[in-house]
Amino acid sequence: MPNPPNAAPSDISPAAPTPSPRSLTVMLWVVATGFFMQTLDSTIVNTALPAMATSLGELPLRMQSVVIAYSLTMAVMIPVSGWLADKLGTRRVFMSAILVFTIGSVLCANAHTLNQLVIFRIVQGAGGAMLLPVGRLAVLRTFPAERYLPALSFVAIPGLIGPLIGPTLGGWLVKIASWHWIFLINAPVGIIGVIAVSIFMPDSRNPNTAPFDLKGYLMLVVGMVSISFALDGRTEFNVQHATVLMLLVLSLASFVAYGLHASRVAQPIFPLDLFKIHTFSVGLLGNLFARIGSGAMPYLIPLLLQVSLGYSAFEAGLMMLPVAAAGMAAKRVVTKLIIKYGYRQVLVTNTVLVGLGMASFALMSPNQPMWLRLVQLAIFGAVNSMQFTAMNTLTLKDLGTGGASSGNSLFSLVQMLSMSLGVTVAGALLATFTGLIHRVTEANTLPAFHATFLCVGFITACSSWIFAQLSPDVRRGAKKSDPSEST
Repeated sequence: MPNPPNAAPSDISPAAPTPSPRSLTVMLWVVATGFFMQTLDSTIVNTALPAMATSLGELPLRMQSVVIAYSLTMAVMIPVSGWLADKLGTRRVFMSAILVFTIGSVLCANAHTLNQLVIFRIVQGAGGAMLLPVGRLAVLRTFPAERYLPALSFVAIPGLIGPLIGPTLGGWLVKIASWHWIFLINAPVGIIGVIAVSIFMPDSRNPNTAPFDLKGYLMLVVGMVSISFALDGRTEFNVQHATVLMLLVLSLASFVAYGLHASRVAQPIFPLDLFKIHTFSVGLLGNLFARIGSGAMPYLIPLLLQVSLGYSAFEAGLMMLPVAAAGMAAKRVVTKLIIKYGYRQVLVTNTVLVGLGMASFALMSPNQPMWLRLVQLAIFGAVNSMQFTAMNTLTLKDLGTGGASSGNSLFSLVQMLSMSLGVTVAGALLATFTGLIHRVTEANTLPAFHATFLCVGFITACSSWIFAQLSPDVRRGAKKSDPSEST
């Protein structure tokens, strides 16, 4: 991150012996597995939340802090990961990330209260924060330019599969064992990963790493944490309206202060020059707002199925399979559409379709035919997957090698922050609409879910205005830094 976006490739890392093809292959598998672990745990808990609530003596609709703690911690820690990779080397940081993630997973499995589980999810998130950006950065710095695209595409596939199969796997583990095993399965994978990284991952660092921008980092942390507490405070902690307003103002002031700070210091944590790249700035802001709805859906759908429609955890997980299958199938389609119509037309249209798909869940009812429910889930999975692919390739397609560290880290931060905000917004809306119901029972929570789906769908559709600012001629290019289709 301390490297300016226009730095030459030779400024990024010192010369190193070329790794053998075998080492490169193993490294790709290790990084891909790290992506899988990190993305899997962002959704695997969703179908297990009601079971967790029963075990911990909590209400199912008040368990969003388990999801928010993980994703918000990753957002907070991601800016540090890039600097640590530059300073200490990608191998050491990636290996430490797997170790911390694994320890956090084991602690989560041994939690006895909701507060303990939230604290241990923070530990897990601190490790997970470094898996995504450091792994991607290691690939960018190790592989020659002509192999960037196939290498990044390879490591991205498990990252795509993780959040798609997470709800189903979580429901299955709850059925055959208990919710504790959704965390324990990370332990053997983590141990193997640490060993493989220590042997096969080349070490890449920047000997000219600038001092860490602590002031800028603290401004960003205060802004992210403040807005999360402001949105979730009324739901989780019964915070008064005046406090919520103060937190929102504090968050806005912190982000503005960072912008002013970054414009006058020599080496900010995220250089503002990144926003001079048209595709990056539009893609980043579009990701931030469009992903709020996309981050809410994996939390809302399993809850709706279990709390209001009477599904078991395993059945709710199985219902997510059409989302996963349609999402994988749609990956091939979106690339052809972008080449033919350009990013602007595809993203504006598809963002509205994603919003309508989310709002369509307001039509779900106990009497809805099963085939129609499955078709609805599949259509949503397809357009949502196309949205991710188009947004992500747009955001990183024009980043040069010099901007890889800061640009990738900022992009990863926005992904995790928007996921956290999505669950926060969904939880707040659900609590608000549930509060309007007298004598809440499982049977009468359906209207609250319907209203929440309408709201998140509207928020997502409105983010199409951001993609409308793209130049019409922006299409999928053959630039060497063109990213993979990551989540």
